[in-house]
Amino acid sequence: MPKRVLTGTVVSDKGDKTVVVRVERRVKHPLYGKIIKLSKKYHAHDEGNAFKMGEQVRIQECAPVSKLKSWTVLDRIGAAPVEVAEIVETDVNAKPATEAQAEKPAKAAKGKAKKAEPEAAEA
Repeated sequence: MPKRVLTGTVVSDKGDKTVVVRVERRVKHPLYGKIIKLSKKYHAHDEGNAFKMGEQVRIQECAPVSKLKSWTVLDRIGAAPVEVAEIVETDVNAKPATEAQAEKPAKAAKGKAKKAEPEAAEA
């Protein structure tokens, strides 16, 4: 009998030589008929700790490796999305350099002036 092969996303790589893979499948709801996503998590063996969180991988059924692991990771299908971190250096003693920062106090003053006008009209 052929071994099952599933495709999913690595949701955790914290264990040693283990990754947790979430496999989603789309099914039609029996009563309402709407297509819904169902997911299941599988613990898979990753011998070299090569797969990281967020990657798309293929896993294959195998003989039980441990209590929870009976799948092995075959290969990587897609890389994990890259997160871009922007480092901004600020000077504590510097004054606002952009016009947008200089306009903020002026806008706040306008708002206070609008609130004061109705009070003056009532008196």
